[in-house]
Amino acid sequence: MTTTAAAVEAVWRIESGRLVAALARRTGDFSAAEDLAQDALEIALRQWPRDGIPEHPASWLMATAKHVAADRYRRQTNLNRKLAVLAHQESVKQSQERDPMATVDDHLDTAVHDDLLRLIFTACHPALSTDSQVALTLRTLGGLQTKEIARAFLTSEATMGQRISRAKRTLTEQRVRFELPPADQLPTRLEAVLGVIYLVFNEGYSATAGDDWTRPALCQDALRLGRVLVGLQPQQAEVHGLVALMELQSSRLPARTGPDGEPVLLADQDRRRWDQLLIARGLAALDRAEGLGGGAFTLQAAIAACHARAVSVEDTDWRRIAALYTVLAHLTPSSVVLLNRAVAVGMSEGAARGLEEADRLRDEATLAGYPQLPAVRGTFLQQLGRHDQARAEFERAAALTSNAGERRLYLQSAVEADRRQ
Repeated sequence: MTTTAAAVEAVWRIESGRLVAALARRTGDFSAAEDLAQDALEIALRQWPRDGIPEHPASWLMATAKHVAADRYRRQTNLNRKLAVLAHQESVKQSQERDPMATVDDHLDTAVHDDLLRLIFTACHPALSTDSQVALTLRTLGGLQTKEIARAFLTSEATMGQRISRAKRTLTEQRVRFELPPADQLPTRLEAVLGVIYLVFNEGYSATAGDDWTRPALCQDALRLGRVLVGLQPQQAEVHGLVALMELQSSRLPARTGPDGEPVLLADQDRRRWDQLLIARGLAALDRAEGLGGGAFTLQAAIAACHARAVSVEDTDWRRIAALYTVLAHLTPSSVVLLNRAVAVGMSEGAARGLEEADRLRDEATLAGYPQLPAVRGTFLQQLGRHDQARAEFERAAALTSNAGERRLYLQSAVEADRRQ
């Protein structure tokens, strides 16, 4: 990729959400807004290599999109005039006689922050499935191309394209307006938006399938979306809580994989490789979230902060982590939260207690195909010297996971347990 092409891609990834948001409010149509933004991108790809990268590339893209919109407006206005004459209709209304460029400017030069916020809530509209919300959010706000989203979620470009097109069609057919939800719906809708962003992040942090243990680019996209949302909703505690959680978890990414891309679990990570800048930013965001009240994401960030502040696994405040998971389980009941609490209990009170807590979850339907449950049981059984049982649990975990790296990790643990018998 040439330097110019790389610059265009970088600017597009950062600014496309802002650009599409302004255009979507003007047109009231996702597809039309994306078409205008894509036209501006194509013009940049033609002109920048010839004329050089502009001093303010984001402003250049916005101005170019305005010109494209104005040209289309002029053509439509001229067509309307001709039709009016042919049909002997009344002259075009005075509002249509205004300079079309000024009309477009009136719409595009208002508060960009409001536009972005409208776009986020529209992309995560409850009329769409979660998969469609994720795809549309990454497309419109993340600036990702369809093929990039498809690759990240291990599906074909055609399938992902259909999903995005179907989402746009649903919004059009249901006449979903490009606007913020009513005040009484805002908390619920904001919760859905945060959930979509964290779903994107989590897929990057622990890939559910494929060969890669992590996909850092997805984490970066989610974190960027979270930071945008903080700028738009600075008084919402859980927005800060989510950003704190993503900052703190992202800090571990450099240590989560080995030289050959193999998974490295928390206990085996070289903490010197943790990103201290991200930890500092995450702790600062956590302070803001807790100062505003906080909720489930803030509690998860507080758990991540316990790890970030510890110099080793042994130095970690596992009792506090177990207590935080207890509160989280009351706030958002979840078998996965209880399994994580079992790990913390085992670390603070011993493997026997941890196994006891994990065993209580063996009949939970939501964990029936969850590989981490047998993996946790295998770890505690290994620590208790019950190696044969531990091997069986690790093999069960390997059979359940769809991630190749995770499967190798569990099979390696099974071999180690077998060796210790």
